[in-house]
Amino acid sequence: MKKVFCCMFIAVAMFFCACGNCANSSSNDVTREKIDSDKQVKFGYALGSDVGRNFKKQGFDCDTDAFLAGFKAAFTGTESKMTEEEIGTALQEFQTEMITKMMEERTKKAAENKEAGEKFLAENKTKEGVKTTESGLQYIVEKEGEGESPAAEDTVEVHYRGTLLDGTEFDSSYKRNEPAKFPLNRVIKGWTEGVQLMKKGAKYKFFIPSELAYGEGGAGEQIGPNSTLIFEVELISFEKAKKETSKESK
Repeated sequence: MKKVFCCMFIAVAMFFCACGNCANSSSNDVTREKIDSDKQVKFGYALGSDVGRNFKKQGFDCDTDAFLAGFKAAFTGTESKMTEEEIGTALQEFQTEMITKMMEERTKKAAENKEAGEKFLAENKTKEGVKTTESGLQYIVEKEGEGESPAAEDTVEVHYRGTLLDGTEFDSSYKRNEPAKFPLNRVIKGWTEGVQLMKKGAKYKFFIPSELAYGEGGAGEQIGPNSTLIFEVELISFEKAKKETSKESK
């Protein structure tokens, strides 16, 4: 949340610094002809549009006329209608309100995702071919492999595709055309448990409850709090972990 708020001010600062000519004109003066003929007008309008779009996306609510008036006063050095103390207090209040609003929205989203995940898993476990482990991990064997299965400490090489319950793809090694390689005990719990069930050449589909995935924290912009995840995983190969040998003291 702090990162979002910080990015907002960076964007505004960029807008302020780039719009020198805009400070002396109103929005009504910015015509299509001026945008096409004046590089600074084009740059200023593009930045203004980007800042406005991000404000709207993040749910920031402010009076645009007052915003521009404050900007022009500060940029041109004319008398401000607010003292520095008043400005600081107003921004602090705004930040507190926005953080509270984002926390409330996140809490609501976490509850919705949790409910949706539990409903999906309850229905999914009754489907043909779906197996459920003691931890709650569900999986389907799409293709059996051969040989041994990796241990948690081993390094695995896999191809995979990850989606949300609504089908949104958030990651895919197939799209990158490059398999992923990592120690199996350094990923989410659902992966660590699930891939140990596989053998070389196998392909499984995993349905991972949020507590075995990223939990309340979520991950990145796409994986929200308490998200149940679906992964298609193909185990290409794995390397046994090297056992540490202790030297005998002489």
